[in-house]
Amino acid sequence: MKHTILMTGASRGIGRVAAEHILRRSPDLHLLVVARESSGARLAVELATGGRTVSHVPADLGSLDSVRRAATEIRDRLDRGELPPLRGFVGNAGIQYTNALTEGPDGLEATFTVNVLANHLFVRLLQDRFSAPARIVITVSDTHFGDFKHNMGMVPGPAWKSPNALARTGAFAKPDTAAGGRTAYSTSKLAAIYLVHEYARRLPAGIDAVAYNPGFVPGTGLARDADPVSRFAMRRIMPVMTLTPFATSRNAAGRHLADVVLGTTQAPTGSYVDRGRVDRSSDESYDPQREGELWKAAERLIAFES
Repeated sequence: MKHTILMTGASRGIGRVAAEHILRRSPDLHLLVVARESSGARLAVELATGGRTVSHVPADLGSLDSVRRAATEIRDRLDRGELPPLRGFVGNAGIQYTNALTEGPDGLEATFTVNVLANHLFVRLLQDRFSAPARIVITVSDTHFGDFKHNMGMVPGPAWKSPNALARTGAFAKPDTAAGGRTAYSTSKLAAIYLVHEYARRLPAGIDAVAYNPGFVPGTGLARDADPVSRFAMRRIMPVMTLTPFATSRNAAGRHLADVVLGTTQAPTGSYVDRGRVDRSSDESYDPQREGELWKAAERLIAFES
């Protein structure tokens, strides 16, 4: 049956690989990609080969107003019958800054806006338009463990604070440094797992939510805001690590993401999928009190009205 999957972060890295796998394996799919106006139309054309159906909706994920306009447009297109039933949302886009002081147009810290609030706004504005069975997949990171085993000391672990503090710039120690930016990143990925747990509790039956961890994937666009030396290392040197157990290749990570989106990797709602299998996330990531507090704060920050 013809259906729609909405996807962010499909223009590069594991998202691009996943989008191509999803389209190849799902001939009835309409893939709706979210990207900036300048790149979205080009991306849709590049993906729509061999009779595949791909369209785009423009949005700047760093702006909640822009995300709200995109979600409203999608709702309208679904209601008019211009899109087949919505069966999935893939929140794959992510960003990591070289500081924890970058503020978006909404006055909120940019890492938290893109990695947490943009996904939440899409989910909440579209949740009554999903047709069961549907699956929400949010790309997270094993940096949320905060230990050497999972990130080899490259990224500081999360430093949880009240959600209202996390949403503002300067929430972490040395906020003007790369360490501050990386702490903002790992903390945002912990927050994303918390919200997946809340989605599992709150969304209607038949709408599953899953957190997907691709592992350490060198050579993606995640470090595009980093200094030139770091960007060079991520593109040219770090990919060699995919020959070891410490890293995942872009192709493998994208294929695993497609497996989760399409249900090939079976995962009950609320699950954490580590590459190709359901696993347990960090002990810290299971905290109903924090999850509830984050839900309330996120609802207020996106100004959601039920």
